[in-house]
Amino acid sequence: MRILNASGCLDALTAPDVARSLDAFVSKTVTPLPREGNAPVRIAETDVGMLNSIGLANPGRDAFLAETLPRLHELGMKVWISVGGFAAHEYAETCAQLDGVTIELNLSCPNVEEAADTAAAIVAAGRAATSLPLYAKLSPANWDIAEVAKAVQAAGADGLSLVNTLRGTALDDSLRPRLGTWSGGLSGPALKPVALAAVHACWRATRMPIVGMGGVMTGRDVLELVAVGAQDVALGTVLFRDPDAPDRVRAELAAELAALGVADVDDVRGVAHEGGVESLLSLTR
Repeated sequence: MRILNASGCLDALTAPDVARSLDAFVSKTVTPLPREGNAPVRIAETDVGMLNSIGLANPGRDAFLAETLPRLHELGMKVWISVGGFAAHEYAETCAQLDGVTIELNLSCPNVEEAADTAAAIVAAGRAATSLPLYAKLSPANWDIAEVAKAVQAAGADGLSLVNTLRGTALDDSLRPRLGTWSGGLSGPALKPVALAAVHACWRATRMPIVGMGGVMTGRDVLELVAVGAQDVALGTVLFRDPDAPDRVRAELAAELAALGVADVDDVRGVAHEGGVESLLSLTR
């Protein structure tokens, strides 16, 4: 089980020590052309998490490949690249220019439909363009997310990243929207039940490798995501307030496993589908 960061929740070049405490670093989403992103205010805290409306701000594919990616490789760690776009061919063009990384296709970009056939078309285009490991990051806004998971699996995805944010709004004291774009993506503790449901449904439907994310704050949260089927887990909002979270979460996870009498977290994968940890322990007694 590896611990990663959720895309957009850590800048490895400004916080290299935090990045190196992860098992792999996931970049911000890269789009073909540079994007300045949305007008401020872009981030707002809420009682249950954080709203963001960054708008996929990034230097664009050419600058990323020429300047940012070489510096990421210099960190000496595994690198995942989050790829975005507004049409299947844009994703494919970026995939074709990458080497030595894992690719995460951000299928919940603005203007990209969340339908299973659209997601599958993007994955198929990416698959045709590269032999690199290809993960599909899905939005929990689709009620039947397992159908989308099966569609991207059939199209050639090697794994899933679950989940991205949900749309939310927060008002200030004068009852005006706190974000410049009125609404944004909600992350943090409120997203954990959503993430658990999505991972549970998609693992049951596909048995694909899954990076679980959404509201992960503690070692217990990691344990629960693995129990519903996640192979790896990503930290998101927690990294903004606790840069030591990767090491702390690992220590908490070790304590959780010891309390359960389980030797390896990988032994817990999927036990929520099979009667919980008691069913696992009964096999070893």
